[in-house]
Amino acid sequence: MLKTMPGYIVISFFITVLLCIYAFGEDTATPADKHQSESTSTDVSSTTTPSVEIIDTLSLPGWFPQILGGQINAVYQTMPAFKNPYEGDNSLRSDTGYKQNITHVYGLYLGSYIMSGLQGYLDVEMARGKGIGQGVGLGGYVNGDVIRTGSVDLGQEPYVARMFLRYLIPLSSETLKAERGIDQLPGDEPDKRLEIRVGKFSTADVFDQNRYANNTRVQFMDYAFITNPSYDYAGDTRGYSYGFAVSYVQPSWQLTYGSMMVCTVANGNIFDTQIGKARGDNLEFTLKPNDKGTVVRLLTFYNQGRMGNYASALNTAYTTLSTPSVKLDERPGRNKYGFGVNFEQPLADDGETGFFARIGWNDGHNEDFSYTEVDRDVSVGVQISGVHWTRAEDRLGMAFALNGISEIHKQYISAGGYGFLIGDGRLNYRLEQILETYYRIQILKYVQINPAFQFIRNPGYNQDRGPVEVYSLRVRLYF
Repeated sequence: MLKTMPGYIVISFFITVLLCIYAFGEDTATPADKHQSESTSTDVSSTTTPSVEIIDTLSLPGWFPQILGGQINAVYQTMPAFKNPYEGDNSLRSDTGYKQNITHVYGLYLGSYIMSGLQGYLDVEMARGKGIGQGVGLGGYVNGDVIRTGSVDLGQEPYVARMFLRYLIPLSSETLKAERGIDQLPGDEPDKRLEIRVGKFSTADVFDQNRYANNTRVQFMDYAFITNPSYDYAGDTRGYSYGFAVSYVQPSWQLTYGSMMVCTVANGNIFDTQIGKARGDNLEFTLKPNDKGTVVRLLTFYNQGRMGNYASALNTAYTTLSTPSVKLDERPGRNKYGFGVNFEQPLADDGETGFFARIGWNDGHNEDFSYTEVDRDVSVGVQISGVHWTRAEDRLGMAFALNGISEIHKQYISAGGYGFLIGDGRLNYRLEQILETYYRIQILKYVQINPAFQFIRNPGYNQDRGPVEVYSLRVRLYF
């Protein structure tokens, strides 16, 4: 598969260059790398966006959609053989056909000023590649671009990732300048406001944001660092859902509540329409206590839906002398709740060098449903700007995570049960330990190349297996 990667890179490069020339010309400022949510708006210098110039030139109405960005993200990963004395249906495997893989994700992102205070966004993506080990076998999986198959075959055609409205109600006359980015129209936004988002988007677009560990396309790739892995946020196999979020934003703090639809089964693709008893509720308080950029986020969530219960599945298995299955035990009216603490601290270089940490916990009684099979976690990491070695646009990242599962979840996996991500048929339990480091190289104005390395002890919480080494090369072409 490695031989095919240069072809992807060459094709992607020319497509992106053509789009950049068409949409922007040579004087365009480089857009932000990450999604700009209500919790991450910042002061930036005023810029003139080429999309607005094009609209003016063609005398199009102000609401005409603008191209906010596009990207092609290709990731090659390989995993050398590791200790593997036994395996089950959801074991991480490194034998032929599983030890290496290329994923490639394409995205085009549009935005529109519909009317005063009201914005509309549409994101279209296409994702291909199954990832090493076919996307299973780890609590913290190694590639956030992998789209798991789920309950039905998703296919490999383009799909609508996000389609939502964002409405801003000013609560003051003071404004901040928001720069153009994916899902962020440029312009002035009130620094005190009520913000409402409704439609299709990812819960993680709004909650548990972190400046240094939040974007699998430009930062860490492991699920343990993209979002709090114990945060089993509502979403389908691709990570998106329908719902709303309301934020009360002040300069030094923010309070956000959101409610999203859950699927009918774990890792599913069909949403449960019984929203009175099947949904994910989220509440987050964000505090910015000083002028040094410190941000602390306190998160809680409560999911309801048709879930399997580990204890019930075990009891049924003991009675029938069979292998426990939470999938067969799924019943409506069950719940899962949890908490998270998220910290970021800029250290230098206008915040491009900084530190982050997360702690997460969920009750772990009912099955993990949407994001990962992690019930407890802690992670710490750092991002360092390349300005210190005369590479101002480069970034170095290093992070470490510990993942664990609840006691009843542990008993279920030990008895041979399977979740939607892990299960070796038996279990010699230890905490899953993940170390990841990456170096992001800015080659051209719109091209980034990113070698990375991950080292994982006790994959799938099983001391009998591993350790695992994963070598990655990520190429991102964007505008």
